[in-house]
Amino acid sequence: MKTYTIYLFRHGLTKGNLNAQYIGHTDLPLTTNSINELRNIKATEHYPEVDAVFSSPLKRCKDSAAIMFPKSNILEIEDFIEYNFGEFEGLTAEDLKDNEDFKNWLHGDIYSSTPFGESNAQFAQRVCAAFEKVVDGCVKTGTNNIAIVGHAGVLMTILSCYGLPEAPMAHWQMDAGYGFKLRLTPSLWMQARKIEVVDTSPTSIQSETENDEK
Repeated sequence: MKTYTIYLFRHGLTKGNLNAQYIGHTDLPLTTNSINELRNIKATEHYPEVDAVFSSPLKRCKDSAAIMFPKSNILEIEDFIEYNFGEFEGLTAEDLKDNEDFKNWLHGDIYSSTPFGESNAQFAQRVCAAFEKVVDGCVKTGTNNIAIVGHAGVLMTILSCYGLPEAPMAHWQMDAGYGFKLRLTPSLWMQARKIEVVDTSPTSIQSETENDEK
């Protein structure tokens, strides 16, 4: 049975990440150190060969994708943009520790929202709709191997909604430049909207060679 492979990779780090700020739509660049770290991962480990690369429109994702997949055209997906944090944008949890809206958002349900931002439900809905459109398009066109370079929140939402084994968002945390390899079986996707998570990625060149020799 024909299957498809989807790779999810988290972008490199920005100063906002290092400062533990809530950075959603602010278009921060990668730090110089993070650029070098991504280049080192590419040089010492194996990013897969793919047929298409999709990215958030923000430069921290596009620039990461360009380092990971220099031979590929990067296809921007507007709805893969990070969460809209509204009034919390650029602030840290420490800055907001006495803010009642922040406390309500942290402890609220999926319909909780940030002031002048989006709710958790709105975020999940737009991310999932965009992901399903990408996957359905790949199946329709027979595009076998794709990569999505995105924000942690976006990728963790995808994995918590569609991944097998089923697990909450916190289970799917990933380091910058790394992520997961997924196997899509069309029948499972059409019937249950589920995708198997089969490995982490990238796989080191040494590990791959060792596996080939077994």
